[in-house]
Amino acid sequence: MAELEPLYSADEMRAAEAGHDVDAMMQRAGAAVAEALMRRFPDARRIALHAGSGANGGDGQIAAEILQAQGRELVDERPDVVIDALLGTGLKGAPREETSRLIEQTNAAGVPVLAVDIPSGVNASSGEVAGAAVNADLTVTMHGPKVGLAVAPGRFHAGEVAVADIGLEPAETEHRLVTAEVLAEVPRRSARDNKYTAGHVLVVGGSRGMTGAPALAARAALRADAGYVTIAAPAECLPVLETLVLEAVKRPLEDVVAAAAKAKALAVGPGLGRQPEAKELVRRLLAEVELPMVVDADALFELEPSEWPAPRVLTPHEGELARLLGRESKEIAAQRLASVQEAAEKFSAVVVLKGEDSLVAAPGRGVVVCALGLPSLSTAGTGDVLTGVTAAFLAKGMEPQHAAAAACAAQQLAAREASQRYGLVASDVVEALPQALALAG
Repeated sequence: MAELEPLYSADEMRAAEAGHDVDAMMQRAGAAVAEALMRRFPDARRIALHAGSGANGGDGQIAAEILQAQGRELVDERPDVVIDALLGTGLKGAPREETSRLIEQTNAAGVPVLAVDIPSGVNASSGEVAGAAVNADLTVTMHGPKVGLAVAPGRFHAGEVAVADIGLEPAETEHRLVTAEVLAEVPRRSARDNKYTAGHVLVVGGSRGMTGAPALAARAALRADAGYVTIAAPAECLPVLETLVLEAVKRPLEDVVAAAAKAKALAVGPGLGRQPEAKELVRRLLAEVELPMVVDADALFELEPSEWPAPRVLTPHEGELARLLGRESKEIAAQRLASVQEAAEKFSAVVVLKGEDSLVAAPGRGVVVCALGLPSLSTAGTGDVLTGVTAAFLAKGMEPQHAAAAACAAQQLAAREASQRYGLVASDVVEALPQALALAG
């Protein structure tokens, strides 16, 4: 699908390269590196090359020869730019001690760094960083982006990523990258729709002091083009919700089963709290409601694997996923790809691991990576916004993994479309959702 681009692992790149002229590929790769360096750093005259003995080092050597022919000087000290060609896509684990020292020297040079294919020290197939890793300003990667350039922590070492054509054909990959075109797949209201057929979302959440969370989820669902939204919340929250979300219908929590009977998708958890009665309600809804459901925030607390009667989309951040898997948050941060895949299999659900690189995993399938947004999304309430948008897309009948990926794209693009970049709050993202959806026509 055009809205999902390949993300290559090391093995998938080896398969793509099989049967091709190695020397020709290396010449193209080296030329691409040299051209990218001259374009990005036109005033750089003194170039340092840190090259290993493998194909990655060979690409670097060819680039250096081209740069010398163009009048640049190859130096060991005081360079203007460093080319990192120490390690390629085949790295597994931490670099050896000598290589680690060179990586540390590269990072300490105080000048821009161009990485060849992947920053040395980053696992190309997972984004994991087991030891020292180069902090690149620009990565010139061959044929297509690697998983490790899109998934944290590797993505934070890559800088700007430029893809170089080395004469290979596109190939199918296990993991894929979301483009903005995914929003074209979101069903739009037609002339035959009414408010119910356009998508009816039931938001279940709220507790004392936490009415903002279900309000944000409900408003996000409406701005994501749901035709009808109901909020089921504790009775004491309803007066506040009446003022926060004018367009939504409000029902007390005790009416939630009746409200669910009329909905097309549920969003459960925003601001719900962790009281025993709230936990029991979540267990009951998960076990009994035969509708697609987004499970977020407090609804994820003490969640147990089960055979669900309908699709479930879990949307944890790293801390919540750590609790679900019995790990430490730092372990999840270090192994994001493996962790989200494990959770999808364990809970038989689509799992969205939120972050600048939101990872969308489904049981038995590859991971979809969405990284279209800005660091400004790191603010309270944006998770509730994602919950509401995902529920709206599920209510429109989208396949769960696709709905979750499209919701991540909509939220991230809305942050880019919002009028402010600094001081962005979740409500700003909600209001910019229509502009984001309009980008796809």
